[in-house]
Amino acid sequence: MNVMMSIRRTAKLCLFAAMTAVVAPAMAQVIPQPQTIIPAPPQLAASSWILMDANSGRILAEHNADERLPPASLTKLMTAYLVERELDRGTINLTDMVNISENAWRTGGSKMFIEVGDRVSVDNLLHGIIIVSGNDASVAMAEHLAGGEAPFADLMNQHATRLGMNDTHFMNATGLPHENHYSTAHDMARLSRHIINDYPEHYAIYSQRNFSFAGIDQPNRNRLLWRDPTVDGLKTGWTTEAGYCLVSSAQRDGMRLISVVMGTSSDEARAQESQKLLSYGFRFYETMKLYERGAVLATPRVWGGDINELRVGVDEEVFMTLPRNRNEELRARLNLDADIQAPVAVGDDVGTLEVYLGEEMVGERQLVALENIEEGGLFKRLFDQVQRFFSNLISNFTS
Repeated sequence: MNVMMSIRRTAKLCLFAAMTAVVAPAMAQVIPQPQTIIPAPPQLAASSWILMDANSGRILAEHNADERLPPASLTKLMTAYLVERELDRGTINLTDMVNISENAWRTGGSKMFIEVGDRVSVDNLLHGIIIVSGNDASVAMAEHLAGGEAPFADLMNQHATRLGMNDTHFMNATGLPHENHYSTAHDMARLSRHIINDYPEHYAIYSQRNFSFAGIDQPNRNRLLWRDPTVDGLKTGWTTEAGYCLVSSAQRDGMRLISVVMGTSSDEARAQESQKLLSYGFRFYETMKLYERGAVLATPRVWGGDINELRVGVDEEVFMTLPRNRNEELRARLNLDADIQAPVAVGDDVGTLEVYLGEEMVGERQLVALENIEEGGLFKRLFDQVQRFFSNLISNFTS
């Protein structure tokens, strides 16, 4: 990796490195690829839409993505997410049996067809929520997890805030119409990204085409699961107020995209418009993993510690989504604190990683300490004070 180093008076250490040396083996000769010409994103027959990369979070296309709209059964993505979260925490198990109340049984709209007094497993209810959009299953799980749909909606809103869904407010677990029940395409994409990345062990349910319960077989309403083998989720929605909505996700050649389309005119339209977005993203963009979690990116000097160098890197995988055939233009800059003093704990912020595509900064991540460094002994700390004094003196003199 070619690195240019300079110590600035702003107490920042800046490294400029060729990113391609990090993400691919060095090549004796790089043959430039013809640059992809990217057209404007497709315009859809929908009220609102967004296309997001699931790994990097980059938005590739959007229209009215932050407009608050009724989400219909897209709401159940949050209902399912909270069930998955409790399964992951171990507070519930897939084999737990849930008592079905009359309230759950009476809930209108799409149904899993559970009966009053039945005891149904969490596993079956989760499938019923995701695959056949069962309102009855959603209410049953809300009652099981929170004691009722109102307190469950409060949980949904708390987690919406935690996930950065700032334009979302839930009043129920189903998506049945309410004037104060709303979300946005952007927020639904954020939530879907968490579903995919936070609890991947449950994600396979979203790709299932059919679900059978109590002798009744029902299909998943996501038409793309039949039309495109790369599509494996997520959820449909419809009410008169919301129109036809679809959150879909597909993975091709290691790149995963999330499409959210809200307010189309028909079941067929939401599938077609979603396919347009996905095709556009896969055709003109690619996603690269630049760094693994825990990769050591630098070893800056530490003053007053029991050792002199600190291993610094990122505490999560770093992905970047960029136009195709432009990866040779990627560069990274590490802005590291030049005056790092012991003690240092794992996870302490020590600077930033900036990623550039040509002259444009396309990503920024926090740099953190990857190890603990304790204070050195008295003599070591005194010795480092002297060294630091002369280092700063030289820096000020040469800057």
